[in-house]
Amino acid sequence: MSVKITIILLGLLAMAAEIFGGWLVVKKRKWFQISNEYFLALGSGFLIALVIIELIPLSFNEISFANASLWILFGFSAMHFFEHTVVGHLHFGEETHHDKINVNKFVGFSTSTGLFIHAFFDGFMISSALQFNFAVGIAVFIGIILHKFPEGLTVATIMSKATESVSVIMRTIIFVSSGTLLGIITVFFISSFNTTYLGYIFAFSAGNALYIGGSDLIPEVNRSENRITPIIVFVGMLLFYISKELIEFGLKN
Repeated sequence: MSVKITIILLGLLAMAAEIFGGWLVVKKRKWFQISNEYFLALGSGFLIALVIIELIPLSFNEISFANASLWILFGFSAMHFFEHTVVGHLHFGEETHHDKINVNKFVGFSTSTGLFIHAFFDGFMISSALQFNFAVGIAVFIGIILHKFPEGLTVATIMSKATESVSVIMRTIIFVSSGTLLGIITVFFISSFNTTYLGYIFAFSAGNALYIGGSDLIPEVNRSENRITPIIVFVGMLLFYISKELIEFGLKN
């Protein structure tokens, strides 16, 4: 199986996790509320460890320190710009605050557009990392899929406050999740011109992941009154280290 087919299959799996999360909201499954907090905490710890231990050092090794630093900043800034400037303030994980949600259709769809951009950069990171270094790419994929499920919950809950149409809600979830596949294909297009661009893409992706973990996910964890949730952030960090070692061991043997 070629690397590109593997990347597309992993992208489809990430999409499926997001759609499943949204479907649970539509079907009014109650147990997802607690598991959502835990997935957010696990994903945030995993992504932050991934950025600090793997992505930033690797980007410094592949391109100059000055260029890598600049592109990491670009990646961080791009996420902030699209999520909070282009589509307004995006509150990731808003499904945990039902009493505070009062949105019209415009707010619902604009927030979904912000999450579509978020999903695009998820796919961007998966694709660039897997082409750059397979072991790192698998670690990136694990970190992203851990927050895909809560992202689906977010989209469905916000849209359910904007419309009662189940078909509109599900179509919106599919639209948002499709951003992941678009991000994957975009990297195929870029890397086909010149493979040296992947070093810059990798640094850019490190900035994206740093923003998602530190700005989107950790604040939601901090809002929780559950004392177990912050501990799970550290479990996520440990999970990254263990999975990294296992992946590298598996590739060597």
